Amino acid sequence: MEVVLQLGLALLLVVAHWVPAAAVPSSECKRQCGDVEIPYPFGIGMNCSLAVDFGVICQPDQNGFSKPFIGGRELLDISLTNSTIRVLNPITPYCYNDTTPNEALQNGNLMTSDVNRLYHGVCVGTALNSPFRFSNISNKFTVIGCNTLGVFANNNSDSEYLSGCISFCGQNLSAQTDSSCSGKGCCQVTIPKGMEFNGVGLSVIKVSNTSQMWKGFGKRCSYAVLMEAAAFNFRTTYINTTEFWDMGGGRAPAVLDWSISNATCEVAKQNLTGTYACRSANSKCVDSIGGSPGYVCSCSQGFEGNPYIPDGCKDVDECKGRPCPSDGKCHNTVGGYRCSCPAGRKYSQSNNTCNHDTGLIIGVTVGFLGLMVLSFCGYIILQKRKLNKVKEEYFRQHGGLILFETMKSENGVAFKVFTEAELRHATNNFDKSRVIGKGGHGTVYKGIVNDNPVAIKKCTLIDERQKREFGKEMLILSQINHKNIVKLVGCCIEVEVPMLVYEYIPNGTMFELIHSTNKTLQISFSVLLRIAQEAAEGLSFLRSYASPPILHGDVKTANILLDESYMAKVSDFGASILAPSDKEQYVTMVQGTVGYLDPEYMQTCQLTEKSDVYSFGVILLEVLTGEVPLKLYGPEAKRSLTSNFLNAMKENSLSAVVASHITEQESTELIRGLAELAKSCLEMCGSKRPSMKDIADELRRLRKLLQHPWVQLNTEEMETQRLLRGAEDTSFETETSTVEYHVPNGANQPMNAMSSYYAR
Repeated sequence: MEVVLQLGLALLLVVAHWVPAAAVPSSECKRQCGDVEIPYPFGIGMNCSLAVDFGVICQPDQNGFSKPFIGGRELLDISLTNSTIRVLNPITPYCYNDTTPNEALQNGNLMTSDVNRLYHGVCVGTALNSPFRFSNISNKFTVIGCNTLGVFANNNSDSEYLSGCISFCGQNLSAQTDSSCSGKGCCQVTIPKGMEFNGVGLSVIKVSNTSQMWKGFGKRCSYAVLMEAAAFNFRTTYINTTEFWDMGGGRAPAVLDWSISNATCEVAKQNLTGTYACRSANSKCVDSIGGSPGYVCSCSQGFEGNPYIPDGCKDVDECKGRPCPSDGKCHNTVGGYRCSCPAGRKYSQSNNTCNHDTGLIIGVTVGFLGLMVLSFCGYIILQKRKLNKVKEEYFRQHGGLILFETMKSENGVAFKVFTEAELRHATNNFDKSRVIGKGGHGTVYKGIVNDNPVAIKKCTLIDERQKREFGKEMLILSQINHKNIVKLVGCCIEVEVPMLVYEYIPNGTMFELIHSTNKTLQISFSVLLRIAQEAAEGLSFLRSYASPPILHGDVKTANILLDESYMAKVSDFGASILAPSDKEQYVTMVQGTVGYLDPEYMQTCQLTEKSDVYSFGVILLEVLTGEVPLKLYGPEAKRSLTSNFLNAMKENSLSAVVASHITEQESTELIRGLAELAKSCLEMCGSKRPSMKDIADELRRLRKLLQHPWVQLNTEEMETQRLLRGAEDTSFETETSTVEYHVPNGANQPMNAMSSYYAR
């Protein structure tokens, strides 16, 4: 009741009509009360404020310190720039103890008498033309307490508004923690725009029995207040102590918007009674946006101060903030500033710099750019000429002139000399995704030339002899036309290391066919024997029928490709050498693949036709045993396939190394014949080895052993071919398909079906 009387008295002090004050306040008016500055239109004393509503009372507190009051509230500060004041607003309490009855909640309904309390003396007043409104941006209605309903209402002549929130507490009060004010011991709600300073009522109502919760705590209070949101930080001690009340002596800071009169700027400027408040020559009028009718004044841009008094808005010295460039000079002007630059320079406002004269800059820039363009064009032309000379030199070194002259004279040569640009376009600039094989002799890419797939091989470095003879050798290789040899369709010789273009073979290699772990693919021995015979035919052709003869130098199952019908195609002979015409040219660097290398070649570095025969003997062992030539695991004595085989032959235990499914299904005569052929190929002395033609003839003879009866052979081969074609969809059809194969380290790893094409 005491709080109600205090609030009612405060309301009576501020209820007044708008009364125009003196046009100019007296210089004797007091402009300071305690620590708070009181600028006009506010004032202390008679005729010191613009209107009675802006009158401030300065009086001492109980300790003798002067404090300002406005509308019955203690004034904290005044902002002319924001048109706001901050005051201490009364907190509405509701106190109770263990014996207080639950008076507000009956059968789940809020009693009408509790809401009516808002309009029966609890923080309710009426104000006529009050210039103050609670800021809906800066303030919030805040309730603190356990199981407490807080309600606020605006009851002015224009509208009525009722709102509030409820805060709850758990049974275990000690479990409460500091947190945001979101309903647990504390709740907040925003307020509408335009709530009058002296037309707002607050009420706090206990909505449930909390006697058990508070038992032993004695008297406790709940609170409701409309206050500045930024000044509030909830603490759990506010619930079970009087800390919140004690901090401000039952008051909390609130922000009020204020405005001049009830008129808009347009109406106020036309008023002939001299009550227009914007008195400074450098001020402007702005309609109020704080919810109250009327307007406020502010200094124009470039000015600061008090717009409500004559000459109150003073020019701002912008040069103090150093707005001009460091090499320029700032000149303050009325309402602004300007920058000047040293002689020969001009100030640029867009980037705040002192620049040289624009005309001179443009002239110099144009001249410089012109010179740069000419220099760049000259550089490009020079580089193109150098590049063309380099390409011509490579073309000459690689025998391009001889190649072209021969191609002109022999119109039937189906061979093309590609440019580097053509092959870059065919492989999407040699994109990594186009790589289908890598090996000691280079990297192979899949390309598209005239809508046809090709295999393009970027070779590794070659020696000087190969450079000199490259064109001649390409011409010879281009004329090789055998069904069991990959066709060389062209080359590019305008680069340092020539590139070869082969026909594209899609179905993987003999290595993958033998060593794949794909159990669904059952490859018959007859098919493997046929592929071996076809490979021997191709190698025999290179040695016996090509002119001059060609030595392969890297014979292995990975270089025997399989076309659409799984016919053998010997590949990578482009890295081979033509049979030398004299013994001096026999000497070359040791090359090839470990496990297939001829021991005699390893000792002498002389590559002969019998070197290819030794490597082919290892291929026959792969067909017989299903094993890779060299293992990097297991007992050292068992790692070499060749050593294991020769020891088995010596000890007459051939069945120990031959694959079990072959010994179970094929005749002993066939197995023994193939083993003897392989043994003869693996002779340490090259002169004792058979020729590739002899090997092809012997394989043809051994295949005939499989042809009894004829029907059985044909049925078996047809079934195997059907399985191979069916497997194309899963293992061998495209370069992106994946198979499992056995590698020397013993791990089963996925292998791209095209990963070894051409590249060994």
